[in-house]
Amino acid sequence: MDHAKMAMDQPAEHQDMSNMDMTHMDMDMGDGHMMHMGNLKRKFWVSLILMIPVILMSPMMGMTLPFQLIFPGSDWVVAILGSVLFFYGGAPFFSGAKAELQMKRPAMMTLIAMGIGVAYVYSIYAVIANDLFHVTPVVNNFFWELSTLIVIMLLGHWIEMNTVMNAGSAVDALGKLLPQTAHVVDDQGNVTDVNLSDLQVGQTVVIRAGEQIPADATIVTGTSAVNESLVTGESKAVKKASGDSLIGGAVNGTGTLTATVTGTGDSGYLAQVMKLISDAKNAKSKSENLADKVAGWLFYAALFAGILAFIVWLTVADLTVALPVAVAVFVIACPHALGLAVPLVVSRSTALAAQNGLLIRNRNAMEQVNKLKFALMDKTGTLTMGEFKVNHLVSLTPDLDETVVLQHLAALESGSSHPLATGILTAAQARNLTITPATDTHQETGLGQFGTIGDTTYGVVSVNYLDQHHLDYDHDQFTKFAAEGNSISYLVAGEQVLGLVAQGDQIKPAAKTLVASLKRQGITPVMLTGDNQETANKVAASVGITEVKARLLPEDKERLVKAYQQKGKVLFIGDGVNDAPSLARADVGMAIGSGTDVAIESADIILVSSDPADVIQFLDLARATQRKMTENLWWGAGYNLIAIPLAAGVLAPIGFMLDPMVGAVIMSLSTIIVAINAMTLKVKDVAVD
Repeated sequence: MDHAKMAMDQPAEHQDMSNMDMTHMDMDMGDGHMMHMGNLKRKFWVSLILMIPVILMSPMMGMTLPFQLIFPGSDWVVAILGSVLFFYGGAPFFSGAKAELQMKRPAMMTLIAMGIGVAYVYSIYAVIANDLFHVTPVVNNFFWELSTLIVIMLLGHWIEMNTVMNAGSAVDALGKLLPQTAHVVDDQGNVTDVNLSDLQVGQTVVIRAGEQIPADATIVTGTSAVNESLVTGESKAVKKASGDSLIGGAVNGTGTLTATVTGTGDSGYLAQVMKLISDAKNAKSKSENLADKVAGWLFYAALFAGILAFIVWLTVADLTVALPVAVAVFVIACPHALGLAVPLVVSRSTALAAQNGLLIRNRNAMEQVNKLKFALMDKTGTLTMGEFKVNHLVSLTPDLDETVVLQHLAALESGSSHPLATGILTAAQARNLTITPATDTHQETGLGQFGTIGDTTYGVVSVNYLDQHHLDYDHDQFTKFAAEGNSISYLVAGEQVLGLVAQGDQIKPAAKTLVASLKRQGITPVMLTGDNQETANKVAASVGITEVKARLLPEDKERLVKAYQQKGKVLFIGDGVNDAPSLARADVGMAIGSGTDVAIESADIILVSSDPADVIQFLDLARATQRKMTENLWWGAGYNLIAIPLAAGVLAPIGFMLDPMVGAVIMSLSTIIVAINAMTLKVKDVAVD
């Protein structure tokens, strides 16, 4: 990733996932505060180097270790190194804590900042008291705890950033759908190329065959079949003629169009989609993950316990007793194990996911899986292959067999990029037919393609052409094939109907299994599509979906996601630009790997193999991961929940105070336990039912 960013407000260049360079990656350190990956890596290594002499020259919670190196003035060396470590390595956590407090939502950053802040201030006080004023008894410092906490927390965030995939910028990918220049026609008819940024509403542009449409426009002259699938999700190329609207970013077919620009910049269609994505991402980023919630609870618990302990001990004893007890509470609350609890599980689960064709780009989405109530999914490319296939080929005259019918159809369509034409040409290639392109080809918008083969003019036409020209055909046969979800074209010569071809977008083999699995898990499947209602109903019925919404624009889909979110958590699965706002808005957005860059960069999870069965794998892995996260959080927070009241002296009336050395040992054990527990997440947890 050349310039990977994990925030919508910091656009990225287009990324190559096969050549990841994590040194330029950013991470949200708390409510929008960004930490640059290169800075984090550098901070970790510098802090680690500084930590080594600190732990060699300072005791752990007052416990002198055999390997420690103590000499006259060593306390001051530790204080200097600890200060550098505190201000340099701890800076991201204070920035993150500031952001959390501004949002009135203290979490992990605030808990860390409190721990290292109290440890540093008290440790400086201890050095001054011991070395300048020679107080007795000696005041213990907490530089050991300060240094290890900073390094462990930096390591935890580094692990997480290295394992979570680049979030990218869907907005940048959308911009790549538009060409860099437009062919503008002036009043004298001269054509000049201008930068897209200089294009204005009302100007006339020429859009040549195969070019991307530079902006929203209305056709003045010309006819063509426009491929809008990247934008609208509609699998068929749309016939366009004078007076029809064009969407910026769509691809022109074989005809040359002259059009008047109706929308540029913020007023264009893609710009509106960009805004939808950005708004959805911003709304979604406000969600709080479980680790931050636990850290928030611990922050309040430690703050309350520390202040209460200070007041109580100040009342029953004096300041020399109350202050160390309060500081011990705040320092013991430092989340060493908690800081690694989630990153280690994320690292393990991300590796397992990658082995099973899943790329996890937003680990917070995994925490939503147990709450999912609805699975909204696109049709074309998600449940279906997005490729038309010849299902029926019929000769309607004894003069031509099926092979010749297909050969003529392919000859007429040989120069077309229309999906239906592609299906015919693929079928001809599969039969190893020799295709000589028809001559004098031309289109009749909405009716068909015509050309000359030999001395005869043939046409590949729709049923509308037959009806308009009152040509006889088998209506029952048409109804039968259409009911199967096929698009039907006829081969004609003059007034004679010679044959027909029925093509359908094939349903993916695992689509039905996916729907059945979702239902067993109590998740309601819903199909959303920009396609027509008849085809949508057919596909939905064949895979077992009863809730169907058709003829939808991107804003319609995103609106439906928000509507379903009023009833419960929503998973959205899609692959096109029209799906991007919905992928960003959903609680869990899952992009088909063969989809557009915009969809992929708007999603939380990417299905690399584009197999619907991988959705089931993700749900199983997410649940297993969530269990491990919960277990680790209990191990990490459980230590604090027990150690904090003991350090505060809750059992002092019966003669028990938590020895700092015991607290340090337990803290280290909890860190080891969460690491081992994370590594026990196995591939077998990812099995598909």
